Amino acid sequence: MFFVIRGSRIAAFLCAAACLVIVSTIVSGEERNQAVLAAEDELRPATRVVVIDAGHGGADGGAVSDDGTTEAEINLAVAKKLEAVFDLLGCESIMVRQENLSVHSEGVEGLRNQKVSDIHNRVDLVNRTQGALLISIHQNSLPQVRSVHGAQVFYNETEEAAGLAGTVQAALNQTVNPGNEKQKKAIDPSVYLMAHIEQPGILVECGFLSNPQETERLKTEAYQTRLAVTIAAGYFQYETRDSEADRSHEG
Repeated sequence: MFFVIRGSRIAAFLCAAACLVIVSTIVSGEERNQAVLAAEDELRPATRVVVIDAGHGGADGGAVSDDGTTEAEINLAVAKKLEAVFDLLGCESIMVRQENLSVHSEGVEGLRNQKVSDIHNRVDLVNRTQGALLISIHQNSLPQVRSVHGAQVFYNETEEAAGLAGTVQAALNQTVNPGNEKQKKAIDPSVYLMAHIEQPGILVECGFLSNPQETERLKTEAYQTRLAVTIAAGYFQYETRDSEADRSHEG
């Protein structure tokens, strides 16, 4: 498969290399071998398309840190790195947005109406993409308790989502949450995007912008890359298990 990498080819290559390293370290023994083979040999459903959603954008900046860093810009940086890893490993993906812009329909005026149009367009993109699986990237904030930090995965009610959330959460716990392990959680039904897509979806809260130390990490290319390759590693591990289950049923 030939594809064009957006941005630095060297950085994208390093992302992919790091992804394979993380895949090999978050699992062990035969499971490790199978996970790496899945990443290299594309042992994934032929019709699978990962829709990468960088949450917020444009006038809707999402959560904001004390130093003015917006959630939207961190979301986009992590999402682009995740796209580069998937591209280099032969996994088809679609970015909901490539710039710090809202994805509302042309001609819609007023922030409230634009936000409604934006979220409807995101839902529509996922639902009309055959074989779609959504990974939505976000940042958390809890100003009342600034010590809270770490990455957590939420999932929608579709059959596959909980399993995918589990492998991604386990990967994040080992690579960015050591000593601060979190559990996957079913997402609140009030989250419109996750409640209205018809395909499996997970939402990854990569960290807390209300925590100054975590905010500093989230702003760095190195930490953004670590998050992206860890999420990808969890995805590949999930797809490996899925493929193995299919083969055992066939046998």
